[in-house]
Amino acid sequence: MKKYAIIVAGGSGSRMGGSVPKQFMLLKDKPVLYYSIKTFLETYIDLQVILVLPVEYTDMGQEIIDAYFDKDRIRITAGGDSRFQSVKNGLSLVEEDSVVFVHDGVRCLISSDLIRRCYAMATETGSAVPVVPSKDSIRVLTEDGNEAADRNTIMLVQTPQVFHSKILIPAFQIDYKDKFTDEATVVEAFGLKISLVEGEERNIKITKPVDMLVAEKLLVEGA
Repeated sequence: MKKYAIIVAGGSGSRMGGSVPKQFMLLKDKPVLYYSIKTFLETYIDLQVILVLPVEYTDMGQEIIDAYFDKDRIRITAGGDSRFQSVKNGLSLVEEDSVVFVHDGVRCLISSDLIRRCYAMATETGSAVPVVPSKDSIRVLTEDGNEAADRNTIMLVQTPQVFHSKILIPAFQIDYKDKFTDEATVVEAFGLKISLVEGEERNIKITKPVDMLVAEKLLVEGA
């Protein structure tokens, strides 16, 4: 079945405090975004990448593609005002029945093994969302204050979130709601259940400067 990876890198990266968005910052002399694209392209030779970028940085994204990748396998589209709209923009380029990966561009340590396991689950059940257990104690805010929650019932969500296009595209036709923090919440609101896959601890999301240091160390250790 045809495969698409919508790599969402539409954020401004304000928490990083840099002059360019975090997806374009250099990690071991290459842009953060490079690593996510590279892993997907190497995992499946029949996979197409749809890169969603801030409109003002599409030229920079094209420069990365021209420098490192086969441009025939990657298309660029502009992001929207929300993740929901950015993913919807990416989905508009999905042209046939397929399995669609939606991945945070700044989760640059994604592995081929996780991509394959998510694909296998999605082809079986229609969806696959990687998660890892919470290592920390959890407290839930309530009207009266807060209370402890059983961390064994709490899972931390990662990407890629993977769905059959016949599920994901119709789901993104519903009206946007603030609770849509990822693709799984959209599909659930559409009335479908989500299948979970064991994620990876090293599949971190770069949001702050310290994350760049951690990612560089993990890249060195994995080299």
